[in-house]
Amino acid sequence: MYQVYAFSTPNSVRVPIALEEMGLPYELKPINVRKGEQKQPDYLAVNPNGKVPVLVDTEGPDGQPLTLSESGAILIYLAEKSGKLLPKDGVYRARVFEQMFFHLTGIGPALGQVGFFKRQASEQVPLAINRFQAESERVFAVLDGLLAKRTFVAGDAFSIADIVHFGWLWRREFAGIDFDNSPNIARWYEMIAARPGVQAGIAKVTALVPPA
Repeated sequence: MYQVYAFSTPNSVRVPIALEEMGLPYELKPINVRKGEQKQPDYLAVNPNGKVPVLVDTEGPDGQPLTLSESGAILIYLAEKSGKLLPKDGVYRARVFEQMFFHLTGIGPALGQVGFFKRQASEQVPLAINRFQAESERVFAVLDGLLAKRTFVAGDAFSIADIVHFGWLWRREFAGIDFDNSPNIARWYEMIAARPGVQAGIAKVTALVPPA
């Protein structure tokens, strides 16, 4: 059985989506980051880094429980254990990792930073906003060019790389980014968003947010 500590965040949503797409049973455990629950001692005992998501596999390697943080690492673990959404070898496997790391080191940080400086910083810092806005637009252009040649981000099949990209693009409004100049990303996004497993994962993490 899998337990997932999560909230309605770009990184969290990836894990339920992956579990839904892989057809694996899981239990969601809400961690309200708006109330700072991720910094409470009980949760820090689960993840000392104080962030979501976290996966607990009660039947991990050698039958022992495994607690794993970082959404990218979680998706790789689930894919390798289930044998789904990640080839065992070859060029396609390399492309999956290439796209995952492109997002986790490029797109995700750029969107997170521009969103922070636009919405959450105590004062407006035009230099920072302009820098991360430009970087967001640049990496979007790179991804859009790639998707002009590929159906999915790593090739012709849906993979955990698509799930990684989808997380932050699902929350792109936070960064004030749209798809107006990215028609290929828009096409890809609508295709991914229409998948039943993706819709189920989104619905479950969205339900974790308490009423205003």
